[in-house]
Amino acid sequence: MTENELGRILKEMYDNAPAGYKVANIHLFGGKYASIILGNNFKATEIIHDSGLNPSYATEVSKGVKLSKYVMPK
Repeated sequence: MTENELGRILKEMYDNAPAGYKVANIHLFGGKYASIILGNNFKATEIIHDSGLNPSYATEVSKGVKLSKYVMPK
């Protein structure tokens, strides 16, 4: 999987999130794809760039990746 593909997935998750859960879905994305992101040394900033979302959301992806050590998506 490439950063571009991850960006597309992130954009879909963000766009399809219920009202009030857009940022939570960014965290969920980070947790769900953490092993791919970390395993390939992908940068959150590049994934966000490829998604077309606001660059400030890179921090939220990073939070999700860090949370992946402690939580698992249902």
